[in-house]
Order: sequence, then C-alpha cells, then structure tokens
Amino acid sequence: MRRRESTEATAQSNDSTGAPPADRAKPRRSLKPLAGLTPYLFRHPRMLAIGGIALVTSAVVMLVVPTAVRRMIDVGFTARDGMLIDRYFAMLIGLGLTLAVASSTRAYIVNWLGERVVADLRSDVFRHLARLSPAFYETTHSAELMSRLTADTTQLKSAAGSTISQALRNSIMLVGALVMMLVTSPWLSTLVLVAIPAIVLPLVWIGTMVRRLSRRAQDSLADASSYAAENLGAVRTMQAFTHEPTVVQRFSDAVERAFEDARLRLRARSGLIALTMALTVISIVGVLWMGAAAVVRGEMTGGRLSQFILYALFAAGALAELSEVWGEVNQAAGAAERLTELLAVVPEIRSPEHPQPMPEPAMGAIMLEHVRFSYPSRPDTSALDDVTLRVAPGETVALVGPSGAGKSTIFSLLLRFYDPSSGTVAIDGVPVDRARLEDLRSRIALVPQEVALFDDTVMENIRYGSPSATDDDCRRAAEAAQAGEFIAALPAGYQTRLGERGVVLSGGQRQRLAVARAVLKNAPILLLDEATSALDAQNEVLVQRALEGVMQGRTTLVIAHRLATVQKADRIVVLDNGRIVEEGTHAQLKHNGGLYSRLADLQFTAEAAQ
Repeated sequence: MRRRESTEATAQSNDSTGAPPADRAKPRRSLKPLAGLTPYLFRHPRMLAIGGIALVTSAVVMLVVPTAVRRMIDVGFTARDGMLIDRYFAMLIGLGLTLAVASSTRAYIVNWLGERVVADLRSDVFRHLARLSPAFYETTHSAELMSRLTADTTQLKSAAGSTISQALRNSIMLVGALVMMLVTSPWLSTLVLVAIPAIVLPLVWIGTMVRRLSRRAQDSLADASSYAAENLGAVRTMQAFTHEPTVVQRFSDAVERAFEDARLRLRARSGLIALTMALTVISIVGVLWMGAAAVVRGEMTGGRLSQFILYALFAAGALAELSEVWGEVNQAAGAAERLTELLAVVPEIRSPEHPQPMPEPAMGAIMLEHVRFSYPSRPDTSALDDVTLRVAPGETVALVGPSGAGKSTIFSLLLRFYDPSSGTVAIDGVPVDRARLEDLRSRIALVPQEVALFDDTVMENIRYGSPSATDDDCRRAAEAAQAGEFIAALPAGYQTRLGERGVVLSGGQRQRLAVARAVLKNAPILLLDEATSALDAQNEVLVQRALEGVMQGRTTLVIAHRLATVQKADRIVVLDNGRIVEEGTHAQLKHNGGLYSRLADLQFTAEAAQ
C-alpha cells in the first residue's frame, strides 16, 4: 500500500498515549488550578448572590437552634406558664421551615451553578482545541483530549457547585459553632480547641495523598480510553488480523490499572474520613464527660451543657464534612490541573493582532518565494529547500514527485498549518502570516485523499463546506460533483445518516461528497490531494469529471502519483527531496528525460503490464 506523503507531518510522540508531556510530570501539590473556575462562577452573579444568601441563612438558622434549646430547658421547663413552652416549640417549627426553604434553594442553585460552569468550561475547552494548530495533534492522542473534555469536566461539576457550597456552609458552621462554644463555656471550649490540630493535620496530609492518587487514576483511565479508541477505530484491521484476544487483554490490563489506582484513592479517602471522625468523637466525648461532671457539681446548668453539646456536635459534623469535602476538592484539583495544562497550550499558528486585509475580489494568485521548511519533530531534515513557485489566477499546476518530496508540505504552508522557516508564502499578494486565518482559509477549498465524513446526514456532510448554505445550495453542489444519482438511491436520500466516517459509502462516493463540499465553498483556490489515487477506474472517471467542472475558473494545485491524471495540467512541477527539479508540460518533461520521464515510464509500463 502506498504510504501517503502527508506522513511528512507526523511527529513521534514521547508518550505512548500521545498525552502532552506535562501530563506525566510529577503532580504539583496545589489547589491553585481550581481558582480557574472563579471566572465561570462570576459569570452568574445573581445566582451566586441568591445561593450565598440561602447558604448563610441555613447556617445561621442551625446555629440559633441550640440557644433556643438551652432557653427552653433552663427557663421553659421551670416556668409555670405553659404558653412559654408553646412559644419555644412554635419558634422551632418556624426555624425548621426557614431551614427547609433555605436548604432547598441552596441545593438547587449550587447544582445549577455546577451544571452551568461545566457546560461553559466544556465549550471553552473545545473552542480552544479547535484553534490549536495541527502540530499539536501530531503528538497528542484524540482519546486523551476526549477524556479531558468529558471525564475531567464532569469531575469538576461537583467542585463548581455542591462541593464549594458545602465547604462554605460547613466553614460557617464550624466557625460559628466554635464561637458559640466559647460564649457558652470558655473552659470546655479550650479543651476542644486543643484537640482540633490532632484532627486537622491528618486531614491535610491524607488530602494531598488523595489528590495525587486521583490524578494518577485519571491518567490511567485516559490511557485505557486512548487504547480502546484506537482499536475500535480500526476494527476491521483488528479483526482481519484476529487480534481481538490481544487487544481485549491489553485493554483489560489498562482498565485494571485504572481500577487499582481508583481503589487506592478510595481507600485513602475512606481512611481520611474514618480517622477524622474517630478523633472527633473521642475528643468530644472526653470534653462532654468533663461537662457532665460540672453539671453534677452545680457549676453549669443542664440547658447550658445541652447548648454546648449541640454546638460541639455541629462543629464535629462540620469538621467531618469538611474532611470529605477536602478529599473531593483534592480530587477535583487533579482534573482542574489537567484542564489547566490543556488551556495553557498556546496555538503556534494564530491570526496576527493587526491582520492585513485580503484584496477584493479574490483572484487566487499563489506565490512561494525561497521557502525553506523543516517539521518541528525533524528540525535537521528539510521538507522544503529554497522552493520558489508562482501560480497565476485560474492556472492548473500539478505537483508530482516521489513520496516525501514536499508536495503535501506546500499544501500545509498554503493553508498555514505551519509557518515556513524562511521565505514567503503569499495568497493574492498577502503573506499568509499577515492575514487573518479565517480570511485566508476561506479562499481555499481542499479535496483530500482521505475524506473526513461524520455520523450525520448526507445534507449536513455536504453543508460542512459552507455552514450557511441552504438545502438547495447543497443539492446543486452534489449534482455538480456527480453525486446526485447515488444520493437519490440511498434509503433516505439527502437525509440518510452516513455512520462513523461515512462507513455506508464507497470510496468513490465519499470522494464525490468531498468534491461537493469544495463546490459549495466556492473558493478561488482548489487544492486536490491525491483525490483519485485510491479509486477504481469507473469511480476515477466519475470523480475526475466532477473535478474538471469544479476546476473551471479556479486556481488549482493537484498532487498526484498517478501521472495519467495530470497530463492536462497547464504546468507540471516536479519535486524531489524538497526541491523543484523540473517544470513544464507533460510533453516537455517527457522529452527532457529527467525525473518526471523516468517516473512516467515506470508507471505507464507497470499499468500496461496489469
């Protein structure tokens, strides 16, 4: 099988999963990545304000209850007026109803914020990914990115909503309960405060362990997802080589590694909760023991001890919940760190701050002048070496040469997937690095050898060439691409879903849809990258006929290994080892007896022998 020249652009990853190097670095013990959620929360100030009021209200109501209980025990039970007890119980009912409304409001708002923040974050991450240059995707696995876009953002959902809410509420409860404990009984409170460091220090220590294990579990899961996506994407190859048992075993091993990392994380979190609660219970029981002795001695009333007990329980409960929240926060910090690393990637190719406008109307003139280029993964190897090429508006130029000669690299530089190491690449007289990317690429239509079709309808796949096109525009483009007949024969016509990568279509049908996209885009420059090389004779004739119609009035660059398809070109440019070695028409180059002539003789002889 012929190896596509576009592999010139393929870089070798240092990581088997294609993850950015930062992914496998030693995790930083910091919650700082979670600060990146703050701007997303402050996009919704009204909801934040209502949620904050509900949160404070529920916490304050809870803190009022023990005081009411103390008054009822010390005063109500000794009063002769039964109405006093009735008033206290009525007040407790009122507090309960207020707590119910505030708590339900808080629960709704914090969960709404969590969903909203995750939705906004996913949109921003995908927008960022869509703008990264192709060089990034040569060393980063798509399944790894999907893991971050879905699993990691989901991990942050609770952190952005309920976890933050719980942390704030329990912090208020803890501080409020401790203050009221001091007011109720300073000497008992002092004993409790002495016990707090014994509870907090293990919490912090185990929390850092949870965060490290959480990050490792997420990386392990991403590894498993990457491996599964690769093999399911090539399921026919996998089954043709009867590789299923090996693939299943390797995936199972990866899943087991992910499970083991998750188990260690869960064990650490469970230990954190158990240790915190045990220390808390022991400390509080010891303090209450002393308090009970004080009541027996008459140094404290029963109501005051009851008040202190309730506040101590509130403080213990808040501290226990904070320990669990701390584990969740550390777990979310691992996901936030991975997303932060992704969002920190700066696109190598982007529009200049002050772009130069492209001339109107578009002409389609192409110019490469003394262009040198080496791929970042192979800086010592020249993909293009001092290439100068000018293509006039409306001219058809074929690029031929052996694999690795630099043909696809020229396409990549014209589309500005990369910038040249030196020299100038210009469209309509404007250097491509000075133009706005959208303006530049809107003037170029690409028909690739490997057509990217999506699991959507035929209509939407054609509309990919111009999202604003109408259905009638899409149908006209399909007819111009010689695709109308086979589309009409599909079960639902233009509304037929094509399946993943257009699996229900033949190679020739996929290529004609790619031509239809190019027709719909109606760009002045057409790039044809081996558009017919993988087709049989019948489909090649149909696609070639469609291309001839599209090429009319457009500047066209054609990459082809099958030299029979480029004989009608206005000019043929022959490349070898990144240099232009010959130029001319088919007849001129055959007569010269150079590289083109040798390639043509070999190919035509081989075809005649078949």
